[in-house]
Amino acid sequence: MGIFDIIGGLGGLALWVFVLAIVIIWMGVKSVPQGMEWTIERFGRYTRTLSPGLNIIIPFVDAVSRKLSVMEEVMDIPPQEVITKDNATVKVDGVVFFQIVKAASAAYEISNLNYAMENLALTNIRTVVGSMDLDQLLSNRDEINEGLLTVIDKATDPWGVKVLRVEIKDIRPPQDLIDSMTRQMKAEREKRAIVLEADGQRQAEILKAEGEKQATILEAEGRKEAAYRDAEARERFAEAEAKATLVLSQAIAEGNIQAINYFVAEKYIKALGQIASADNQKLILMPLEAANVIGALGGIGEIAKHAFKSNE
Repeated sequence: MGIFDIIGGLGGLALWVFVLAIVIIWMGVKSVPQGMEWTIERFGRYTRTLSPGLNIIIPFVDAVSRKLSVMEEVMDIPPQEVITKDNATVKVDGVVFFQIVKAASAAYEISNLNYAMENLALTNIRTVVGSMDLDQLLSNRDEINEGLLTVIDKATDPWGVKVLRVEIKDIRPPQDLIDSMTRQMKAEREKRAIVLEADGQRQAEILKAEGEKQATILEAEGRKEAAYRDAEARERFAEAEAKATLVLSQAIAEGNIQAINYFVAEKYIKALGQIASADNQKLILMPLEAANVIGALGGIGEIAKHAFKSNE
């Protein structure tokens, strides 16, 4: 019975040893979630950083010190009142996007990372905003963001932190200043409207004057063309008259009595036409020898026949 008791005791001890080994192994295996990094200390001193996945440590010797997230984080910057360069008081708040890139530095170079980054952002916002006028502050928000990003990223680099973006969310001037800016903007818009209206009227007057100028030019060109055509017609008529006179003179020189009758009849009929067309004559009573006129017309007909025969 004693031997069996000893064997039973050894079996129980082995079981306890096996259980203890399982527990020690379990304590030495660490599973780090994705997006996290754990720092390991050995007897109180930092030794290494565990990456996401399955890791092995020495139980009772190594210990997990800090569990840090290496994912991008967002930090709200509380509103604060800042005095600008032109002594305007504004309330400014913002947001900072950052990421831990060195877990050991974030764990051991700064005691309270979030508190330190918040105060660093507040201080730099006050510095940047205080160096600008209100108009620059309201219109150059991108420039402010770039300046804050450069300064804060450089200051947090020893902490193992990478600042990705710094955004100013809101800039709120006092209400009386907002009312003054609203009135100024309204006055500027009314000024631009008046200027545009005056410019439109000026353009309309210019176009109207240009149109009148073109109309005058076209009218003058029309008169010029008409005068040219009229002169040309008178020239052609004068040439015809001269040619007719030359033919008539030659006929008279040859002793053609019909040419003489034509010349007399023409002058006679032209004189009658001038008398009949006078404005101050309403009634004309004069003796008229119709036979002479008819004879003259007959002479004209004979001259025409003679001319046609000559052409044939």
